[in-house]
Amino acid sequence: MAPLETVDERLQQAMKLVLLATLPGIFVLLWLYGWGVLINLLLAGSTALAVEAAALSLRKRPLKPSLSDGSALVSATLLALALPPYCPWWLTLSAAAFALFFGKHLYGGVGKNPFNPAMLGYALVLVSFPQQMTHWPTSHGTDLLGGLQQIFGFNFSGSAPDAWVQATALDSVRINKSLTMDELFASNTAFGHWGGKGAEWVNLAFLAGGAFLLQRRVFSWHAPVGMLASLFVISLLCWNGSGSDSHGSPLFHLLTGASMLGAFFIVTEPVSGAKNPKARLLFGAGVGLLTYLIRTWGGYPDGVAFSVLLMNLAVPALERLFASQPEPSAS
Repeated sequence: MAPLETVDERLQQAMKLVLLATLPGIFVLLWLYGWGVLINLLLAGSTALAVEAAALSLRKRPLKPSLSDGSALVSATLLALALPPYCPWWLTLSAAAFALFFGKHLYGGVGKNPFNPAMLGYALVLVSFPQQMTHWPTSHGTDLLGGLQQIFGFNFSGSAPDAWVQATALDSVRINKSLTMDELFASNTAFGHWGGKGAEWVNLAFLAGGAFLLQRRVFSWHAPVGMLASLFVISLLCWNGSGSDSHGSPLFHLLTGASMLGAFFIVTEPVSGAKNPKARLLFGAGVGLLTYLIRTWGGYPDGVAFSVLLMNLAVPALERLFASQPEPSAS
């Protein structure tokens, strides 16, 4: 077994690489939605570090190395990227605090959490505040004044935030009853070339970041490939072309919502996910299948968070299924 210092250094290095890999997606989100993305990152990050320090103090554990390993900041970053860019400040703080305390320290800290902390925080605010969580701005349709009004509740004069908020492409497809997919893409400003307007470029940016992490061997290919392949296959089997009852093409589902963020940054979380390679593959496949089912027939437009949390519950069974097979020494 490696010395504790070596394990801490490896964890810190991996967290730095994950944060570096999020930069392409962050830059695209900033370009599309503006300052709200940066404010979310600052609020979530500062809250996560404060809760991490408070929890370590309550548990009478040293602040270092736990506070400096980067795991809290990674969870906060992924959570902030999943939240609407101009959600109220208290929503971001609530999600980050819940993610760190109930998703991590309640179970004993880093390395012991059975659920993905970022998705646990996201699920909490999605269930508790569904209206605020569906207020996504139009790409290039925000301004700093209106954004601050939405985030902090200031009473500025000028256009209300509702003037630049719209339903997402996934939500539009889910509630559509009469228009064909071609008509939706032509008439609804939430749609871009292949998926949601702006979301397709965000997904491609996170795909690039994920490819970088794969190249650096931060995680194995099993969980991401399992998720994306499963999402592709089920959406292909259920695709009805451009009919009004169509749920979207495979390309639409891969490039809309949090598909690539989920595949390369969420299902690859090493603690709450499976350890055995075949179990990882099934874990990712389960997330992809559940994501499509929730998107299409569930009550929420994107199902990545709930899918990950449900598959977290299945990890012990998946591990037992492949318990007789030895785990490889390297990912």
